[in-house]
Amino acid sequence: MCMAKEGTKLIANNKKAYHDYFIDETYEAGIELAGTEVKSIRMGKCSIKESFIRIDKGEVFIQGMHISPYEKGNIFNKDPLRTRKLLMHKSEINKLMGKIKEKGLTLVPLQVYFKGSLVKVQVGLARGKKLYDKRADIAKKDQRREAEKEFKIRNLG
Repeated sequence: MCMAKEGTKLIANNKKAYHDYFIDETYEAGIELAGTEVKSIRMGKCSIKESFIRIDKGEVFIQGMHISPYEKGNIFNKDPLRTRKLLMHKSEINKLMGKIKEKGLTLVPLQVYFKGSLVKVQVGLARGKKLYDKRADIAKKDQRREAEKEFKIRNLG
């Protein structure tokens, strides 16, 4: 989860996924990109807020991932919202396919980051939260914020 490891740089984070889902497991996947897309990602122009992952014929694809066109890319620029292939081992894909079919789980992209010179996507195996789960999370956050506020006031006074 933490991106403090050597040679990693966080590009995009999907906070909405943590709000809408319980994340059971995480996997790391490579992503198939064109040259201008990599240059655009290096400039930090990437969003995974509305994206989702699907498995089709034994291959994993990410849809709805927005990579802004590279300014100097002219004719080489690709469609910003095109479907991109994720690169994972066959055994991992088969394991994920089995889990998705049996338990009603889904795959969501959690983070996009550089690992060395490679662009990686952190994929989460997730269960949907019910409305009362979301309310409970919000209540916990509010309690923590209040406690931090009181602690700060006590220490300053």
